[in-house]
Amino acid sequence: MEQLAPHEKVFVDPSFIEEDKKHGNLGCTFCHGGDPNNPDYETAHSGVRKDPSYPDASGTCGICHTDSVKHYETSLHYTLEPYIRTIKMRSSRDNAKREKINTAMERHCLTCHSSCGQCHVSRPDPAHGGLLESHIFKKEPLMQEVCTSCHGSRVGPEFLGMNEGIPADIHRQKSYFKCTSCHSSVEMHGDGVEYANRYEVATAPECESCHRDVYTSQGENTTQHTIHKDKVSCQVCHAMPYKNCWECHVGTDDQGLTFFRTKATKMDFKIGLNPARDERHPEKFVTVRHIPVDFNTFSFYVEDGLSEFNMLPNWKMTTPHTIRRETPQNSSCDSCHGNESIFLSLEDVEEKYREANKEVIVPKELIPAKVGK
Repeated sequence: MEQLAPHEKVFVDPSFIEEDKKHGNLGCTFCHGGDPNNPDYETAHSGVRKDPSYPDASGTCGICHTDSVKHYETSLHYTLEPYIRTIKMRSSRDNAKREKINTAMERHCLTCHSSCGQCHVSRPDPAHGGLLESHIFKKEPLMQEVCTSCHGSRVGPEFLGMNEGIPADIHRQKSYFKCTSCHSSVEMHGDGVEYANRYEVATAPECESCHRDVYTSQGENTTQHTIHKDKVSCQVCHAMPYKNCWECHVGTDDQGLTFFRTKATKMDFKIGLNPARDERHPEKFVTVRHIPVDFNTFSFYVEDGLSEFNMLPNWKMTTPHTIRRETPQNSSCDSCHGNESIFLSLEDVEEKYREANKEVIVPKELIPAKVGK
């Protein structure tokens, strides 16, 4: 996404006060601090807060938006718990090495916190910031300037059909869905429960919330949906190929600026075994995506820092935003049954990653047999 010009990032149109009286009438210092009566620029701006909604919004946004703010500290956008938890599980048990991993995480992985302001007033910091519309508060975040400015390497291009040869998600193409069409404000703001990952979130979207008749006589293809219920995830039949990334490495350059680079990316579709079956995700087969974490992701900071890498797979259960009603794998029964090429095999996984992915790899004997249809 193209960055804003410096003046665009900070320009506050005076019409903001007229167009948004509830916020405009509060005045700048109510949220940002500073002394409007001090004629000296330096001292007048002493203590000014660039983002008064982070890390604690209770004294600003929370004064009026109590319900939205009270649970925000449990939102995954705030906690980034999936990053912290998974890297901790893979990290060395040596405390000195862990400290270096923590330093690397702070510099690279944990800079993507979001806040009230970075969704409703400005672009997020990871997208280099800048006011959305001259400080106008947007009740609903702008999808392509907020949501996909962070979720822009995989989710955004997949959903919008920006990957060559892969059409947009049918929900976008046919019904012009936005992120908020499925992802509610309650999910984004948190519900008071500290979840380990997004698949645990109780308010996360479910296909059946809209497709209520899929297993009833009123639905289409009821027989096929009923046969495959709890055996395969919806995405196994209805997702198109999605982006997979390999070997992310992070570091700093000679000027101390942080950087990351990946070895490769590839559009692919793979079905793996569900490594964490539970009540909400009982399916045996799910779509899996290769994520970029690697044994040497943090080697710039510490050697052998992720010595417990094999604790988790790096072919990870995924719910790609490439949904279509008709896909190559659901065009006939045998497009999936007996089609070894779409199941994650031992040969698909590099030897160094096989131990980590042993619970996800599909043995040939578990691939459903062809049925001749």
